[in-house]
Amino acid sequence: MSGRRVVVIGGGAGGILAAGRAAELGADVTLLEKMERPGKKILISGNGRCNLSNAREINEFITMFGPNGRFLYPAFHHFFRDDLLKLLARSGIQTLAESDGRIFPVSGKSADVVKALKKYISGNGVKLITGAKVTAIEFAGGAVIGVKTAAADNRADAVVLATGGASYPQTGSTGDGYRMAEKLGHSMTCLRPALVPLVLRDKRVVAGLKGISLPDVRLTSFACRAAAIDTSAAPRADRGRGLGTGRPRPPVIESRRGSIIFTHYGLSGPAALLMSLAVVDALEAGPVSLAVDLMPGKTFSQLSEDLKETISAQGSKQIKSLLFKLLPDRVIRAVLAGDGMPADIKGGQVTARQRQAIAYALKCLTFDVVGTRPLKEAMVTAGGVSLKEVDPRTMQSKIIRGLYFCGEVLDLDADTGGFNLQAAFSTGYLAGECAAHEC
Repeated sequence: MSGRRVVVIGGGAGGILAAGRAAELGADVTLLEKMERPGKKILISGNGRCNLSNAREINEFITMFGPNGRFLYPAFHHFFRDDLLKLLARSGIQTLAESDGRIFPVSGKSADVVKALKKYISGNGVKLITGAKVTAIEFAGGAVIGVKTAAADNRADAVVLATGGASYPQTGSTGDGYRMAEKLGHSMTCLRPALVPLVLRDKRVVAGLKGISLPDVRLTSFACRAAAIDTSAAPRADRGRGLGTGRPRPPVIESRRGSIIFTHYGLSGPAALLMSLAVVDALEAGPVSLAVDLMPGKTFSQLSEDLKETISAQGSKQIKSLLFKLLPDRVIRAVLAGDGMPADIKGGQVTARQRQAIAYALKCLTFDVVGTRPLKEAMVTAGGVSLKEVDPRTMQSKIIRGLYFCGEVLDLDADTGGFNLQAAFSTGYLAGECAAHEC
């Protein structure tokens, strides 16, 4: 029994694990959650199915967080995927790994995971207080001494800051933790949206494509304007964070093959979301554009030859009718409009030069990027408490004794796939354990 008084601020994935583990080791734990119930962000994770973790091995897992991923080695070695699944299994949560490695509860219900986590903390005697908005973390002599809320003062030997990021504020993640950490002397790396839709310049074209989902394209971002894109620079294989394929050569920023969705403001879908952070950072330095390869399974030469054969065989049909077999009507109209070609021109009237132009447009439909949707609409917040000021072996602050961090409040973010949630669980577990034992 540790007998230490531990206060955890934030009832998300990291905070719940921190509170449960500290109480499991005998600490007197109070979990403060400002919303009406804990786990609200867990409820919406994985589109309500709760993508808990991923089946990838630890080294590959780490690469998904970019250069900052190395910080997670101690936490992952201490408490990783199998440990999490065993903990949940004790509360009856069975899991399955899908073909892409993503791990979900068999029930497909995130509410079941939240229920199990609440059982974990209640079973270990955690005092959960909801509707508790923290106004200050108190400290003296370089160490934390308590946490103030509007309703009470909570004395503490250790405090775990688990407030999340600044995305999805309706779940309680409103950036409070960043402000608290700064008041205690911690510095922040730049906060910006990650896994966020992109906003494109040509509103007329974008509006015409709204609602169209394309399941297999190659999306490549360039550090230049759309008019200056050199298609020969576009890689044929994926290039980006966590892919292990090396950095692309400038002006290419990232390139990913996958699905996209056109929206009223621009582009969403997995391929766009996964490269969004790289685009956000590149926009700080200059213009950014996108090239959409609508036919990634064919080279330009193959596509051009296929078009030649189709047009020769069915020259009496309108070119739009011949192309509708390849892609949705509105996409084809956008391709033809970009070349100034009438959609009703007969195939037999298309010149060799026009045919080449169509093939080029199908391989490189370009857009200028003007920004992203706001941080509050992002799936993840990039940036946060500087990792240089936190001990990765304990999650304790190097500035204030007894102050611990976990989860998204730290300068850690990864792609979709269960990586971010696992990082929150792992850092939370380690933070709670060390808070209970004064590591």
